[in-house]
Amino acid sequence: MEYRQLGKTDMRVSVLGFGGWEIGYGHRSVSAVKKLLNAALDAGLNVIDTAECYVTSEELIGEALRDRRKDYCLFTKCGHERGWSHADWRPESLLRSTQRSLKRLKTDHVDLLQLHSCDEPELRKGDVIEALKRARDRGYTRYIGYSGDGAAALYAVECGDFDTLQTSVSIADQEAVDVLLPLAAKREIGVIAKRPVANVAWHNGNRPPSDSYGRVYWKRLQELQYGFLRQSLKESVAIALRFTLSVPGIHTAIVGTTRPERFEENAAVLVGGSLPTELFESIRSRWREVANERWAGQT
Repeated sequence: MEYRQLGKTDMRVSVLGFGGWEIGYGHRSVSAVKKLLNAALDAGLNVIDTAECYVTSEELIGEALRDRRKDYCLFTKCGHERGWSHADWRPESLLRSTQRSLKRLKTDHVDLLQLHSCDEPELRKGDVIEALKRARDRGYTRYIGYSGDGAAALYAVECGDFDTLQTSVSIADQEAVDVLLPLAAKREIGVIAKRPVANVAWHNGNRPPSDSYGRVYWKRLQELQYGFLRQSLKESVAIALRFTLSVPGIHTAIVGTTRPERFEENAAVLVGGSLPTELFESIRSRWREVANERWAGQT
């Protein structure tokens, strides 16, 4: 497993991280999640990313890894104390939900606390950023970050208050590559790629996925018509993942799964390192030819 320095933080993170969305929504048992997460750590992953609104994700992670807290970097997000459909940016709500997250995760601190898709006007008011700084001052988190895309993510990078940015980067989502990542690199901001394999939206061929993110990516890929997507699913996923991790400025990519064997499979894929320059540039070139202004990063 390759490890990279996460911006100016003191964290050396595995290029693959575990995303806790699927386990939170999948009604998984503690024993199943314990097997899954121990397999992840044993494969060399040392990043676990979740959020307070991923239903039972925090509780499952806290229970499953209560004896291995020193083995990984723990990231969570705040801003939806009562669930994803109910954004709440009041400072007292952010601090209250962060305290609840610590209890759920069975820890006295997280390594990274991220604002979760907060819009630009709210960011510019400054209260949400000050709330995260207070959480850091109180020892609830070591670092603070922003998770999102578009204009809000650009402001988060430009304002200079955040240690990290989590944003969408994949073969079907490349707005950040041109707009956000060069500036983040100049500011030495750690970058976490979300949805790095575009929800594998092409896996059913001519039938679009049922999830909203996957449908958007599927439609884009129908126009992009990357040649490598005609290869086997295993080969095309490998190229997609290696593409994201070949983008300059990406430090780790968050991948969700419920299959313990997937971690070893993904780690094996990355042994080949960065994509060959010709293939990487062909993917970037095709994006520039086809993408339009509506193809924004998916929050």
